[in-house]
Amino acid sequence: MNISRKQVVQLLLVILAGAVFSFGLRHFGSIGTRLERSSVVEAVLRDPGAPRIDPAQADVTMVVFTDYQCPICRVSNRAMQKVLAEDRRVRVIFKDWPVFGKASQEAARVAIASDKQGIYAAVHDRLMQRSGPLDQAAMRSAVEAAGGNWPRLIDDLEQNGAQIDSLIARNATQAFSLGLGGTPGYLIGPFLVRGGLNEGQFRKALNQARDARNSN
Repeated sequence: MNISRKQVVQLLLVILAGAVFSFGLRHFGSIGTRLERSSVVEAVLRDPGAPRIDPAQADVTMVVFTDYQCPICRVSNRAMQKVLAEDRRVRVIFKDWPVFGKASQEAARVAIASDKQGIYAAVHDRLMQRSGPLDQAAMRSAVEAAGGNWPRLIDDLEQNGAQIDSLIARNATQAFSLGLGGTPGYLIGPFLVRGGLNEGQFRKALNQARDARNSN
């Protein structure tokens, strides 16, 4: 079937209009979809095994579903870390959701095991910032750079492997139950965000969550 130049131009205009509309929703409308406080949301927020950053002055909660091999997750993580360095009132709950294969699964297990040493957040950030492949050398480097003991982590993996695997499975179930189709995904206050965010969008989403809390 031959397509005329006019039809091609019309198609491109439709695609451009869709992109502009999507951009507008993110930048000028609300970020994400507001969820009711359901049993699924409660399970996500109250899972005792999930690593977290929990400052005493926290007034908003952000749940982060990520994979260490997800390119968008890594870009969004850099933006998120910059915002968290400025905003010390955010509780962060980490949900390792390895959807990119075996290496992602093993990295998630290592990161969660590092929580036994109280260094999960630092290990998470280093795995996201690595420049090379996601192999055991990179995982060990991330743990040791965060001040962790690698032999102890291996022992913790052996002793707590079943619990760690169960947590990862729960993370996947929770992600699908919320309606996420892949990484990254964020639950910021009552708003579910699918896909990556930049610094401005993270700030807007956090302010939006605080406004929603204050309006209740």
